[in-house]
Amino acid sequence: MGKTRVGVIGAGSISVQHLNSYRNHPEVQLYAICDLREERAREKAEKYGAGKVYTDYRELLADPIVEAVSICTWNNTHAEIAIAALKAGKHVLVEKPLCQTVEQALRVQEAVQRSGKVLQVGFVRRYASNTDILKRFIDNGDFGEIYYAKASCIRRLGNPGGWFSDRERSGGGPLIDLGVHVIDLCWYLMGRPKVKSVSGNTYRKLGNRSHIRNLSYYKSSDYDVKNDVEDLANALIRFDNGASLMVDCSFTLHARKDELSIRIYGDRGGAEIEPELFIVTEKHDTILNVQPQVDKLSFDFAQGFQNEINYFIDCCRNGREPISPVEDGLEIMKILCAVYESAEKGCEIRFR
Repeated sequence: MGKTRVGVIGAGSISVQHLNSYRNHPEVQLYAICDLREERAREKAEKYGAGKVYTDYRELLADPIVEAVSICTWNNTHAEIAIAALKAGKHVLVEKPLCQTVEQALRVQEAVQRSGKVLQVGFVRRYASNTDILKRFIDNGDFGEIYYAKASCIRRLGNPGGWFSDRERSGGGPLIDLGVHVIDLCWYLMGRPKVKSVSGNTYRKLGNRSHIRNLSYYKSSDYDVKNDVEDLANALIRFDNGASLMVDCSFTLHARKDELSIRIYGDRGGAEIEPELFIVTEKHDTILNVQPQVDKLSFDFAQGFQNEINYFIDCCRNGREPISPVEDGLEIMKILCAVYESAEKGCEIRFR
């Protein structure tokens, strides 16, 4: 078997993680890069050694040499490009979120089933080393029944601007950009129970706060006039097994500092996976606080993406089943869309 020839669609900021990881993989040939801006696609192609440059993803997908693609485009194009890629016989790694609506997710799922090709959703935190360690404890029953999880992903000043703040292209603000990661990770560690109900709130009070001086903050691109996404979202999510998840996330908030906190609780023990891997249990009638001795206690960005790409290529080449399949992308879309619907209607959204 020769090298797997890969095309990357979308050459924006997140594509760098995909490109670096593909370049590092000994069984991958980074073959093509596509971007609406030809200059940016060409720059990335020269840097990472891709021989082909496209400005229309359809032309890339029509190239029979391409076997697999990463989709790193605006959220509102994920479903369209993923379906087209599957129809063209390509394996697909699509950045999170899978799409913008449940209806789109169902169409992508149908396309996966018809094609027989791999589709892996880019829930990159599932592939982190600290996630793998904690999952082994959970699967072994060390925490018993996981009945509650709590996650916060708070930026006090960090609206990225550009397409991230344009709801038409992004689908939303911090919930769909940041919250998707922590919701998915908690749900995955809780055993992927079916969602039963969602009660959520969203707030637009502060805007992008571009007037703030004397403090550096994350910005992916220049701010433009449009900023119609939420500043803050929170939700209580209930599952059919009785478990629940509390989550909040923000682009901007009058908070003392940024916060990333992910915790799970079971009837035999609990754990934190962010800001650092930490385990709480009891033995001989004594509570134990346990700090695992490992190289990476927190999420390592570069390592997480490398693990994700390695897993994707293994699925493409050897028939391995994705650990973040389209079905999981669909379930997370149900949750995200229900938070927005609940906030808009001012009531709990229930699933049959």
